Amino acid sequence: MIEAATAAVSTVIRRNNVTVSGRADGPVMMFAHGYGCDQDMWRRLLPYFADEYRLVLFDHVGAGHSDVDAYDREKYGSLHGYAADLLEICESLVLSDVILVGHSVSAMIAVIAAVQEPQRFSRLILVAPSPRYTNDSADGYVGGFSHEDIEGLLASLDSNYFAWAEALAPMAMGNPDSPELSEELRSSFCRTNPSIARHFARVTFLSDTRQVLGKVPTSSLILQCSDDLLAPPEVGTYVHQHLEHSSLVHLQATGHCPHVSAPAATAEAILQFLASSP
Repeated sequence: MIEAATAAVSTVIRRNNVTVSGRADGPVMMFAHGYGCDQDMWRRLLPYFADEYRLVLFDHVGAGHSDVDAYDREKYGSLHGYAADLLEICESLVLSDVILVGHSVSAMIAVIAAVQEPQRFSRLILVAPSPRYTNDSADGYVGGFSHEDIEGLLASLDSNYFAWAEALAPMAMGNPDSPELSEELRSSFCRTNPSIARHFARVTFLSDTRQVLGKVPTSSLILQCSDDLLAPPEVGTYVHQHLEHSSLVHLQATGHCPHVSAPAATAEAILQFLASSP
């Protein structure tokens, strides 16, 4: 039985390429990367926490050095499949009181996980979150894109994934004065299996997790950037209004990836939140 349990843990660790660093006996911080990225995109942020926290990182299945053979289109046909993986990692490593940091779509994956197992997480850090990318005129929700916009984006991706990555990376990253950051994001996109990237894009950009926000009991920090193509200010405000125990911080950062373009400002906001919240 012990051997079977060990094998199960090993399978989960290998499937998601889980890595652990930092202070072995420190509070746990878990980092979940966004669409088209992998855990390497957190590397600029980690030094701010490595001395005091146990840092747990992983790759979503299909990204980075995860086990691509574990990709199941039915399981990963919704964000709940990714949340299930996240919770399996926590269970395998026997993690509790986790500070869960999620970027972009993984902010919503984090929200789903926190609703399913609220006792597992002490705080959520939601970096550029969006519960729905398309506008909803029925209730006045502003997501930043029309349905036609999203369908056009997905059609472009289906037509030529690498050209799509070339075009989207600078728009998502922002910071035109630092083109090397856009190139890093483009390279990350292009390391992802195109077939999986196409499927995950549909799951991401057509998702609607607004109804989950009101069920989250966990204290949360929302980090909002200016000039964020994918998560405009109205979205951050909406998330804040619908997460009962949340704080909203507008970073001195532009674009959709502040942990890459402004790691110091991002780390400072997180540290202030952790110091002020019980």
